[in-house]
Amino acid sequence: MKGLRSFLVLIVVAAALGGYLYYDSKREPSDEKKQDKVFADVQSDKIDAVTVKSDKGVTTAAAKQGDKWQETQPSPVPADEAELSGIATNLAALTVSRVIDEQPSDYKQYGLDPARIEVGFRAGGQERKLLLGQKTPTGSDMYARLPDKPRVFLVPSYVESTFNKSPFDLRDKTILRIDRDKVDALTIEAGDHTIKVAKQGPDWRLSAPVEGRADFGTVEGLIGRLNTTQMKAIVSNDADANALKEFGLDKPAATVRVATGSAQAGLAIGKSAGEGVVYAKDLSRPMVFTVEAALADELKKPADDLRLKDLFDARSFNTTRLDVVRGGQTLAFAKDKDTWKQVTPAAKAVDGAKVDALITALTNTRATGFTDKAPALDTPELTTTLTFDEGKQDKVAFAKQGSDAFARRGGDKGAAKIDASALDGIIKALDALK
Repeated sequence: MKGLRSFLVLIVVAAALGGYLYYDSKREPSDEKKQDKVFADVQSDKIDAVTVKSDKGVTTAAAKQGDKWQETQPSPVPADEAELSGIATNLAALTVSRVIDEQPSDYKQYGLDPARIEVGFRAGGQERKLLLGQKTPTGSDMYARLPDKPRVFLVPSYVESTFNKSPFDLRDKTILRIDRDKVDALTIEAGDHTIKVAKQGPDWRLSAPVEGRADFGTVEGLIGRLNTTQMKAIVSNDADANALKEFGLDKPAATVRVATGSAQAGLAIGKSAGEGVVYAKDLSRPMVFTVEAALADELKKPADDLRLKDLFDARSFNTTRLDVVRGGQTLAFAKDKDTWKQVTPAAKAVDGAKVDALITALTNTRATGFTDKAPALDTPELTTTLTFDEGKQDKVAFAKQGSDAFARRGGDKGAAKIDASALDGIIKALDALK
């Protein structure tokens, strides 16, 4: 009898569950699941003015002027385009996570009387506002409301970092105003040295303190750093001579000048402003601000750090001829389609893999440093010339001096220091061709 009762209970439970599932599958999704937008008719690109009152009680206003944002309060300065774009995008996309109370009697319990954060904006000529209160106990949402409606609802709490902004957060924090793609020269003064690099065609070359090829990636990386580094804080809007001395900017630790044609922009680096930051000043503006100390460290690096370490532009895949002079004798190899042949001193077949191995040993050799003088290169141990890309040539001489090894490209002043083992590898690959 007991087993029968248990069986009947199971039947009733199953029937009830089946009915619930059937009903649940037929009913319409709730309004909560739809997550209606807070501002249903607003498009981000139509927002042309924003006002933010932060949780500190400070109000910042910005408006579009043409296609650019301009901060208008507390002072007229260019605005941070990314920050304002983020605010506009989030306002247009913001959804209601859940309605808490349609007719609340007390807004204070939600942090909405007064609101902790206020975000006003104008879109299509219409003024709108969002009021934000405290976070929920779990921290995943924030209480919110609109001034013209009583209901309190929830929005995702991550939007606080987008909307809760200070005047500094919303202003343009660019340290140096340059046209990144038009920069054609750099001058860096740091300590007792001056470094000058300039564009020659698509390449960068050093003219001071030495003449030589500059590393394209390193120079472009430095320009990119100057273009993207932002102020950490503004410490003075109009520094006088005494203030400049206080910040170490009367005699800067480093100064960089960036040229774009006839136009020029400059940045001065002062003394440390605390852990990880230094004082700095755009030479065209009176304000003093702080930037990350890593930028100052980069500007203080020696010229050798900007020099191209590769001895050859050629590579094994595009080299069509190799000439080697050693001990007064010349060996020359030419590539016919995919086949290497010796052409000097006598024409004969040659192991192409061994020629490729020699070219690879040459083109993989890089400078480990540089020196003004290398007497051993007056009588080099060997001189190599690689012909590539329809007639271009790289000519590099190699020599040893004691346990040290050196190399010099044709036309360069001074010499590159190389690992002695790299030169040994070149000579070994050359001997294998005999």
